[in-house]
Amino acid sequence: MTADGPLVGLDEAASRALIHPDRLSELLADLGNVPVAVPVLAVVLVYVSRRHRRTGTDHWWRPAVAAAVPMALVPALVVPLKLLTDRPGTPAVPPATGYFPSGHTATAVVAYGAAALLLLPWLRSALARRAVLALCAALNLGVALGLVRRGYHWPLDVVASWCLGTVLMTLLWLFLARGGRSQPK
Repeated sequence: MTADGPLVGLDEAASRALIHPDRLSELLADLGNVPVAVPVLAVVLVYVSRRHRRTGTDHWWRPAVAAAVPMALVPALVVPLKLLTDRPGTPAVPPATGYFPSGHTATAVVAYGAAALLLLPWLRSALARRAVLALCAALNLGVALGLVRRGYHWPLDVVASWCLGTVLMTLLWLFLARGGRSQPK
């Protein structure tokens, strides 16, 4: 159980300082829900696949499948980690365990991150690419802030999911950069 350890006191203090349940934090937290984040990724998967196919790209389906894999891995990785750590929730949620790591955060990181990685090669200007990356970062920061301010998760639950998501997005980026991304013509 992760109810003790060198960072728990710091985590609890940060949570006490940050928690402020309100409607905005609820809305931001909802951006990490599967019914919100996964459809965004699905729309981008379809869009990018259609663009690749229209340009006659070989293996036009490969980038979309590669981006869907990390999304499928999120529950396969997060659920066992929740069971293994068995961390209790914050005082703002009903007594229960299994809050570490944050599934909402991992879902947001992977859904919005994979969508951004797929869109980048199709964007012609550096400004458009920066805007997509900034939007991705803002969505992920918003989800994290919403989850912590609402009291759904401790700050370290969110940080752990950022770490997990970073590993998954790095692997996707490496795959796409090494030829998994069929280049648009």
